[in-house]
Amino acid sequence: MSDQAKGLMITTLAVLMVVPDSLFVRLIGADALVIAFWRGVVSGGLILLGVLVWQGVQPYRALPGTGVSGAIYVLAVGAAGVLFPLAVSLTSVANVVFIIAALPVFAALYSRIFLGEAISRRMVLTMIAVAVGLAILGYGSAETRGAHWTGDVTALGVAALFAAGLTAARKVRRVSMVAAVPVGYLGASALLWPFVDPLSIPDGQWHLVAFHGAFIAGSSMGLALGPRYIPSPEVGLLILLESVLAPLLAWMVVGEDPGPYALVGGAVVIGALAVSNAVALSRRKGRV
Repeated sequence: MSDQAKGLMITTLAVLMVVPDSLFVRLIGADALVIAFWRGVVSGGLILLGVLVWQGVQPYRALPGTGVSGAIYVLAVGAAGVLFPLAVSLTSVANVVFIIAALPVFAALYSRIFLGEAISRRMVLTMIAVAVGLAILGYGSAETRGAHWTGDVTALGVAALFAAGLTAARKVRRVSMVAAVPVGYLGASALLWPFVDPLSIPDGQWHLVAFHGAFIAGSSMGLALGPRYIPSPEVGLLILLESVLAPLLAWMVVGEDPGPYALVGGAVVIGALAVSNAVALSRRKGRV
């Protein structure tokens, strides 16, 4: 199997594994912070175990050398992991995933500010289109059942935080940050512990908690490995699958209608990002 095929297969599977993330939050009948606690414990524990089995302790010995950038990555990953279930509990699944899809816009801004990288005309146009889409989503939150601006803002925080983590990781790209993910997840859960009742999960739903954490662990490891073999625009296009499939899954399983504003605004956001990534990919292939 070629590296290209391997990268496509691993990344696609990883994206498909994260699709049910928001649905699990809907199905588990517990407080959002309790769900966030167990999401971090289970997925963080599994990723930690996987790193130790396949790579030993060396990745953890390398983490202190990442300094401030590594600390930012750990904090961003941990905080985003807590805010995601909270966002889903406050607004519609469609609004959450469409807003988080705007992550590349934040990443471009951070790269400009902290890494001194120029923002291309393509990215400027993408940002404008994404802003229009998010404005439509925000307006629709007042008109759509199950949507609310507080959840929309929380989802925006998830995108901003995770983009900050990815930008920080680029400054220490010589070190694999996979080992930092469980540090962020488990650290966030440890901080949440005094403020939640971990045993408040309803009887008969512990298997959902286990599956939720396992899916996130598998997705996190796949998204860390797969993109090493394929260009970032291809990764961006594949990740958009989650933004399309997650609302459809919630619609089919729990009957959550995203509403017309979410569909229109989401289509603008996803369409802009898809076109942007496709253009970047075609230009990259043209240079090969």
